[in-house]
Amino acid sequence: MTALVAVGTHVPPGRVPIESLADEFDLTPMQLRVFRRYHKLGSAAQAPGTSLTELLRLALADLRLTTAQTERVRYVLYARTFPGVVPYPHNPLHEVCRSFGLQHAQAFAVGHHACASGLLALDLAGRLLATAPPDALALVLTGEKAFTGEARFVPETSMFGEGAAACLVAATGPSDRQLSYVARLRGEFDGELEEVAGEFQRVYHDALGEAVTTAVARAGLSLDDIALILPHNVNVVAWQRVCKRIGYPLDRVLLDHVADYGHVFCADAFLNHRTAVERALLRPGDRYVIAAAGAGRGATFSAMVFEH
Repeated sequence: MTALVAVGTHVPPGRVPIESLADEFDLTPMQLRVFRRYHKLGSAAQAPGTSLTELLRLALADLRLTTAQTERVRYVLYARTFPGVVPYPHNPLHEVCRSFGLQHAQAFAVGHHACASGLLALDLAGRLLATAPPDALALVLTGEKAFTGEARFVPETSMFGEGAAACLVAATGPSDRQLSYVARLRGEFDGELEEVAGEFQRVYHDALGEAVTTAVARAGLSLDDIALILPHNVNVVAWQRVCKRIGYPLDRVLLDHVADYGHVFCADAFLNHRTAVERALLRPGDRYVIAAAGAGRGATFSAMVFEH
């Protein structure tokens, strides 16, 4: 059973307010007010002078791997939202592996689930470790730069922030154990954004809610057994609607970072995990859900249940 051993994170101190995007994306004063007051999105974390390689290095450094752990890492999976995150021929994943003495590990990117690719990478890491030596470990890295218009802003929905997370994964262990995983793939949303956006928004809350409730049921639990949901930080109103659909208390969804960090690509859930642990929001034995949705060449609605 896959275990989440430890999580390292990095969020840069710099913030960009939503108003800074007004000219580039033709946002009206009314649209800006909607973002701040309705979606609760005020700013996003950004580090203009920091490369993607450095963001990933800082998150991995925060993990504080021991020499013994480094030697046991067999796989390094980089979960990303976009197919291309740096210009050719740069490869931040392999640069990071060299920096931390991980050249012996098999390193590759995981995508195609957009912002839900972090959960896909966790599940894949567990599957790979299930056939590896018992003491083998895997690393899942997440985090991207808001380097294009598409990677900075989602019209009427969210703004992207920069940051990174690194997760150490084992095949089994006493730490956070994965109990279930659900990924719903919706190929009908493979099209230009303006063509599919309306229908995507129409089904979004029901589809994400169904992924959460199915993952909980597959873990042999009910929503009453779930202490906390660690969401992707797309906006607050989206989670208000999902919670209303499934009958789950909104105050048990960790939304503290939406207004400050923005939507940090695949790293959201792990940044929220770090906060939940630091604030003692999870007690030993608590079950919690990590949930995410991704759009791009189709759509994915995913949820994963863990026991802390």
